[in-house]
Amino acid sequence: MGEQTKASARVAVQRDGADGGAPPVIDAAFARWLADRAGQELLRVRAAMGHADGKALKVAGDKAAHDLIRAELARWRPADAVLSEEDEHARVAWSEGDAEVVRPDRLSASRVWIVDPLDGTREFSEEGRPDWAVHVALWTADSTNQACLSAGAVAMPAQHSTLATDHPPAYPPLPLESATGGAIRIAASRTRPPAFVTALAEDLGAELVPMGSAGVKIAAVINGEADAYVHAGGQYEWDSAAPVAVALATGLHASRIDGSPLSYNRADPKLPDLVVCRKDLAPRLLAAISRHLPTE
Repeated sequence: MGEQTKASARVAVQRDGADGGAPPVIDAAFARWLADRAGQELLRVRAAMGHADGKALKVAGDKAAHDLIRAELARWRPADAVLSEEDEHARVAWSEGDAEVVRPDRLSASRVWIVDPLDGTREFSEEGRPDWAVHVALWTADSTNQACLSAGAVAMPAQHSTLATDHPPAYPPLPLESATGGAIRIAASRTRPPAFVTALAEDLGAELVPMGSAGVKIAAVINGEADAYVHAGGQYEWDSAAPVAVALATGLHASRIDGSPLSYNRADPKLPDLVVCRKDLAPRLLAAISRHLPTE
């Protein structure tokens, strides 16, 4: 089936189901709808279970959001491939000639949804913490986006906020002043900022702004609450695909920490580092990062 035929089939299915609450047809709006649906399910699970058993809450939240996202994608985007953090073999890398690992279907697909059903399980399990998110992104082989991310949404339901590419936020205004006298604000882990980021902040005279999940940190840059997010501690594609899609749609800089382009839907889903920042800060920030990269 050609891509045009597939798209027509999706439209027909959703029009047929309009009376039953069909989601938006356009992919970017669909990503927002799906992230919001999963976010509301997570709020329901959180309210029902409470926080007495944090581990059980993490497991239940992950499963509930994953199951909902998988079911809706199977219903409304049945021809598309999916890469979800909660899939059994999501973290397995594939290489040509590897007889022990089955080649993922997504590698031959032209449309792949990259999702993190619950970004920030630790924050989700802690009472009163709003800094967790749901990530839904769409990778397409024919996208003109530098990372081939044609749609993305980051839902932060406990903050009553969703950022998405259907209506990307305006480019964040340059802060007129800050409590640190104009220092660069780098979003960092609340509990365990990596030594790399701490050293970078010292080099730049920057302020570390503590907050929760990766999606929330990138959202802070998009919203102008931070100027940069730098990560070099190991992640996977689903940790950044959706927020990077929104950041790029907003006009921000997003790349690997060596300045090379971000790439998604690869044979190895590991994406160990990235930087998202204001475009005017990118040259200075990347130069400083290069001084702290480990040498071979």
